[in-house]
Amino acid sequence: MNHLLHLYLVDPFPDPRLGTLFGDYVKGLPDPGLREGIRYGITHHRQVDRFAETAPAFRRSKHRLNPALRHCRGIVVDIAYDHFLAQNWETYHHQPLGQFASSIYRLLEDNRNVLPQRLRNSLPKMLAANWLVALRKLDHIDAVLHRLATRLSRPNLLSTGKQEILRHRPGLEADFTAFMVDARRFFQSESI
Repeated sequence: MNHLLHLYLVDPFPDPRLGTLFGDYVKGLPDPGLREGIRYGITHHRQVDRFAETAPAFRRSKHRLNPALRHCRGIVVDIAYDHFLAQNWETYHHQPLGQFASSIYRLLEDNRNVLPQRLRNSLPKMLAANWLVALRKLDHIDAVLHRLATRLSRPNLLSTGKQEILRHRPGLEADFTAFMVDARRFFQSESI
């Protein structure tokens, strides 16, 4: 779940930011009862996911990783890219990451009543562990990958993701930098 990258790429307004966070928790068409900006954020989240799957840099990153990871390679790349964004946040955003994260946590708390149930259930853990800032630490990345490994129904090697990130770090970081250039260009020029 690459929350930080989605938050970075979406319009910087409360409802689209909320909606982009809903993206991993909502399936199918967005509920028409949701505010328009939240629905837009959900749609934007899905467009970012589609863009990533076809982006040359993202595809290169997936192919760097152990093929035995199979369908989990994209998950590892998502998490690695969030890690690199958190570590280099000041290069991409004018607001310090701690302040940005606090504003997102406030937004979530202020809108708790409209959050999807799974996101609402995750919120206390997100706040306690300061997930968005903790992305800077590889130990946090390792914990995220282990947690995700237990949620998947098929046997997987997702828990080896940290070692894969370390083993291929220079190439993955170069891919991330190229991906960010392409993603910013695409999402600044596209109307969703």
